[in-house]
Amino acid sequence: MNWDILIRGGLVIDGSGRPGEIADVALRGGRIAAVGQPLPAGSARTIDAEGLAVAPGFIDIKTHSDFTLPINPKAESKVRQGVTTEIVGHCGFSVAPILPGKRQLVQDYLSASAPWLPFRETTFREYLNGFPQTSVNAGMLVGHHTLRLNVMGMEARPPSLAELEQMTALLEEGLAAGALGLSSGLFTPPSSYADRAEMVALGNVLKRRNAAYFTHLRDESNNVIAAVEEAIDIARTCGVHVEIVHLKCSGLDNWGKAAQILAMIDAARQEGLAVDCDAYPYAAGSNPLKNLLPQWVQSDGLEAMLVRLATDETRARIRTEIEREGLNNWGRIPSWDCVQISISPHLPQHAGETIARLAAGRGQDPVDVVCDYLIEDKGATRVLITSIAEEDIREIVRSPALVGSDGNCVADYGVTSQGMPHPRFYGTFPRIIGHYVHEQHLLPLEPAVHKMTGATAAALRLRDRGLIREGYRADLAIFDPADFKDRATYADPHQYPTGTRTTVLVNGVVVVENAHHTGASPGVVLRRAADGTVG
Repeated sequence: MNWDILIRGGLVIDGSGRPGEIADVALRGGRIAAVGQPLPAGSARTIDAEGLAVAPGFIDIKTHSDFTLPINPKAESKVRQGVTTEIVGHCGFSVAPILPGKRQLVQDYLSASAPWLPFRETTFREYLNGFPQTSVNAGMLVGHHTLRLNVMGMEARPPSLAELEQMTALLEEGLAAGALGLSSGLFTPPSSYADRAEMVALGNVLKRRNAAYFTHLRDESNNVIAAVEEAIDIARTCGVHVEIVHLKCSGLDNWGKAAQILAMIDAARQEGLAVDCDAYPYAAGSNPLKNLLPQWVQSDGLEAMLVRLATDETRARIRTEIEREGLNNWGRIPSWDCVQISISPHLPQHAGETIARLAAGRGQDPVDVVCDYLIEDKGATRVLITSIAEEDIREIVRSPALVGSDGNCVADYGVTSQGMPHPRFYGTFPRIIGHYVHEQHLLPLEPAVHKMTGATAAALRLRDRGLIREGYRADLAIFDPADFKDRATYADPHQYPTGTRTTVLVNGVVVVENAHHTGASPGVVLRRAADGTVG
């Protein structure tokens, strides 16, 4: 037969969740042409997969790689994990659209998340059409923060009718261009200023366009149950698919609530609502340092925040609120040792330091250190916050919840190697397989792969990805299940997974061969069609 590539003799785990079978997989024209045992080789290039698993490429449903793909199109930290598709623009943070005169506002707002990314005024269609060629496929979301910044800035109030209509028009333009849906970050300004009426109005736009809603909950700590109810309410009221991203129960007072939340989601699905969730398998989260402070601190924008943080009155009020309620969206943590500087564009020498160590070294109160640091780093500091219980992680991993890294594609060289990012950037998917499947035996390999491929593709309504099936796109991850482990740590995050025989194909092109990047960039921008399917 006239194949392009024949993958010979691997354990084919097709992404459906059913047991794997030894088989050959033939590729032609960027698609899977045949699956069987044996298949004739003909003149095809042969990849020996004996002793290896052959799975659909992993779909990272929750990422912020729109901040890094334009400056790191090879996406090393993701493709080396077997990731072939990323969904970007989450938590309300999208880099498009940007209206005339709003570029600096959006750039300042996203400085802690995208410190090295150049921003430009653009429509969403222009953004998609001009996206660079990359090594992974990418699907984009329109961010609610970005809509509000364009229309209302950082104003803490409901929109006027005219402002809501303008936000609606911007969302409509993005959806017409092929955006998969809307993302929200209701945990922090300005998205947190939105009430139910605003989100329902935008949800109704999604319904008309057969698009989806991806939400960072309004609260992942002390009010997490009410926040999940709010997300389910949008699914029920608007009739749209809702993805609750990076599900967690943050803070000491909320440990142990994962089972209750998963039961709530299951009940919603039994009701007929389209609700899914995803999570990363780590005890620490990551956020801009400014987002740990009470929401009023950020009102009126970056410059106003930096001026406000310099006053004793502000610091006293912050200290009182943190002592009473814990960190915004993160809850009570054991100590300031749990907050570690990750990326600090203007103070890079402090990457890896904790707020507790900085406070001890400076002889200051931790809240004063946080305020001073934000001023010195111009609000651009990003931190890691250890606030999640391992048992809640295990509860989510063994559930049907999907897997999303919440991480950027970075590399161990160049501009994206700066700082000390969360190890999930490099290790999320092999951590599921190496740690929770192979070492902890928390779930079998096939269901784990299903969570990261077929189930995710179904949630996203991907037309022809996520399964090893004839006619589907040839996005494939080939790896040794016994030697596919995360090596990235909080102290040394820029480390790729183990596995010298790992090979990854995107749209039928070999991007990683025996754990080495080939330099190929065959990824495409995925766009939502009028019927809601994505391809």
